Amino acid sequence: MSADATIEARTAAPAAEREATEGGATTLAADLTSRPPRSPGQIALARFRRSRLAIIGLVMIVLMTLAAVFADALAPYGENEIDLFSITAPPSAEHWLGTDELGRDELSRLIYGARVSLLVGVGTAAIATVIGIIVGAVSGYYGKWIDSLLMRFVDVILAFPAIFLLLIFFSIQGSSVFTVILFLGLFNWMWLARVIRGEFLSLKRRDFIEAARSIGVPDGRLMWRHLLPNVGAAIIVSATLTIAYAMLAEAALSFLGFGVPAGTPTWGNMLNAARTNYLTVPLLAIAPGLTLTIAVLAINFVGDGLRDALDPRGRS
Repeated sequence: MSADATIEARTAAPAAEREATEGGATTLAADLTSRPPRSPGQIALARFRRSRLAIIGLVMIVLMTLAAVFADALAPYGENEIDLFSITAPPSAEHWLGTDELGRDELSRLIYGARVSLLVGVGTAAIATVIGIIVGAVSGYYGKWIDSLLMRFVDVILAFPAIFLLLIFFSIQGSSVFTVILFLGLFNWMWLARVIRGEFLSLKRRDFIEAARSIGVPDGRLMWRHLLPNVGAAIIVSATLTIAYAMLAEAALSFLGFGVPAGTPTWGNMLNAARTNYLTVPLLAIAPGLTLTIAVLAINFVGDGLRDALDPRGRS
C-alpha cells in the first residue's frame, strides 16, 4: 500500500467514527423527543414497582383485605362456633390450625379477626389524618399567634399519658370497636400535624403562592388547592404507618383486656385468650402473633415504598 493510501485510510477512520457517533446521538435525541413525557403519577408508579418489598407487602395487604371482606365465604366455621368435641385440638383435616380453649376454630377466628384489626387501623388513620391535616395546615399557613397556640396544644397532647387515660376510661365505661378507633385516632394526629405545618411554612413563601395571592386567590383555595397537594406524599406515608401502629395498639389493648370486647375475634383477643395454654398449645399464640407481624410488616413495606416513590428528590 502506498503512503498516500495509508494516510487516506487513517484520516477516514476518525471521520467514520465521528459520523457513527453523531448518527447515534441523533437517533437517541430523536427517540427522546418522540417519547411522550411521563406524568408524575407514572414516574411514582415506576419507582414503586422497582421496590420488591413494597410489591410483596401490597400483595399481602390485598390478600388480607379480601379475606376480611369475604370472611363469611372463606372461613370454614363461624367466628364463635363451638365444637365441644374438639377443645384445644391440634391441627387436623377438620381444623387446619386447631381449636382454642372453647373449641372454636382458630383459622376461622383469624380470618374474622382481620376484619376488626384492619377496620381499627383504617379508621384510626382516617381520623388522625383529617385532624392532622386541619391543624397542621391552619398552623403553618397563618403562623403567628395561631401557630403558637396550636403547636403548644400539640405539645400538651404529646406530653399527655394517653395510654393510661385509655385504660382508665375503658375500665370504667367499657370499650367497643368504635371507642377504640375514636380514642386511637384522637391521640395519633400530632406528628402529621407537625409535618404538614413545616411543609406549609416552607411552601407558602414560594413564588407560585405569592403569584396566586397577588391575583386575589382566597386563603381557603390557596390552602386546599395549591398547598395541600404538594404535601400529599407525606400524608399518604403517614396514613400507612398510622394503620400499622393502630393495629399494634389495638392488639396491645385487647391483650391487656381493655380493647375490643373479648367475644369479638381480633388478633389481640386471640393472643390474650392463648395466655393460659401457650405452653401446651403454642399454636394458639403463634398463629395470631405471626399474622399480626406479617400484616404490620407488609404495611410498613408499602409505606417505605410510597415514601421513596413519591419523593421528588429520589433517583430517576
